[in-house]
Amino acid sequence: TLLSRILGYLRDILIAIFLGATMYADAFFVAFRLPNTFRRLFAEGTFNSAFIPSFTKENSLSKTRGINFANEVFTLISLALLFLVLLAEIFTPFLVYLIAPGFFQNIDKFDLAVDLTRITFPFLFLVSLSSFFSGILNSYNRFAAAAAAPIILNIVLITSLLISFYKDLNFTTNLAIGVTFSGILQLIFLMYFTKRYYSPKFTIKYKIEKKVKFFLKKLLPSIFSSGVTQINILVGTIIASFQSGAVSYLYYAERVYQINLALAGIAVGTVSLPALSKIIKSKNFLKVFDIQNKSIQLSLLLSIPASLGLILASEEIVNGLFGYGSFTSEDVRITSHALKFFGYGVVAFALIKILSNFFFARDNTKIPFYISALIVFLNIFISLSLFNQVGFLIIPIATSVSSWIGVVTFLYILVRKKFINFEKELINNILKILISSIIMSFTLIFSLEKFSSYLDYEYIYKSIYLLIIIGFVGIIYLLSCYLLGLLKIKSYKTN
Repeated sequence: TLLSRILGYLRDILIAIFLGATMYADAFFVAFRLPNTFRRLFAEGTFNSAFIPSFTKENSLSKTRGINFANEVFTLISLALLFLVLLAEIFTPFLVYLIAPGFFQNIDKFDLAVDLTRITFPFLFLVSLSSFFSGILNSYNRFAAAAAAPIILNIVLITSLLISFYKDLNFTTNLAIGVTFSGILQLIFLMYFTKRYYSPKFTIKYKIEKKVKFFLKKLLPSIFSSGVTQINILVGTIIASFQSGAVSYLYYAERVYQINLALAGIAVGTVSLPALSKIIKSKNFLKVFDIQNKSIQLSLLLSIPASLGLILASEEIVNGLFGYGSFTSEDVRITSHALKFFGYGVVAFALIKILSNFFFARDNTKIPFYISALIVFLNIFISLSLFNQVGFLIIPIATSVSSWIGVVTFLYILVRKKFINFEKELINNILKILISSIIMSFTLIFSLEKFSSYLDYEYIYKSIYLLIIIGFVGIIYLLSCYLLGLLKIKSYKTN
């Protein structure tokens, strides 16, 4: 996942250099937003939240039952996704108008977004099926192949950009083609690694079995609940489309904080869910509480320093990553403001992923669904109420505020239902994480002041100095954590 996000940065740096925050960048980001949002909704633990507990249960009864269940789910989602993609291809202009109504004020931009969306939308079908195979692998405690699949997308898009540059081709069209082509490669890649455990077969049945109905009943609330951060981003794109360049600014800012969400929320949640599902079924509640506490601790260990880093160094980070070519110093300044406000919500974004899993592992998708609906409602209400006064920056502010309200609500209900027990060790370790994060923050402030002239927009090697500073500050943080006893491997083992 970390490698995938680093390649994602390289991809976005190249997009910033070649397209900046222009009409073409806005149009591509909207065309990519829809299938990519579905990718995240399905692939980043959301589909697994509903699928893994059900598949694990059937598989534990007998391998044949597990395979039959998987085949029926595979058939249903394949047909549903195919229908959805065909519908989207027919009504693409309406779809683009829904996600970026502000584009309609500029017909050229709107038409370009429609053309690009038609090319990228099959990616939704391909990557959603890929997530099904990831769920099978995760159920067998195999995580590497599924986590590595997005690397293919980034390699294909980077290659597409470089070919377009050297051959003087159309950047946006080739990027859109690259998105769908990478979806084909990802699906083949995951099918290859899954064949040891499962080979898909279409099983058309006129009557859906009870266990599959139960899975489908959990799936939609699960998609909405686990994907609340992605839904908030999609809502932000819709509102931002009314301000020129705002879609691009939000995209670049979002890309920076997503690397931490991938590790502190998605990766931790993906690995802990199968373990929790199995132990809850065995009714070993002491072990359940232990894994839940470890999940929260590991998530905070990764997200708190990242949050402080983004708040303190937002401008230097955006400048070092994207401040080249078509991406102007004004673009850097505006994007960094958006990143700073997203930074305040980074811990909340990660915790929502973790806390919702505590319900999913108990086959409870209703409560996360209701809390997620509250988060999205608050986000929309705050964004629309203050958009005219604040501009597009209200979107990251609203996303962070609504997410923190969601975290507080999750914790309140978990405690009330006695689904969680905060151990004394967890409280002590959170205090140690905060101490280490404060030490890291002072080191970061000092480093930024010391090397400020090397981080200037005009300085060509600023990204190298940025990486050196981040590396140095990261080492200080990890050293502090180690000395305080936070980095013991046994502290995070689940077996």
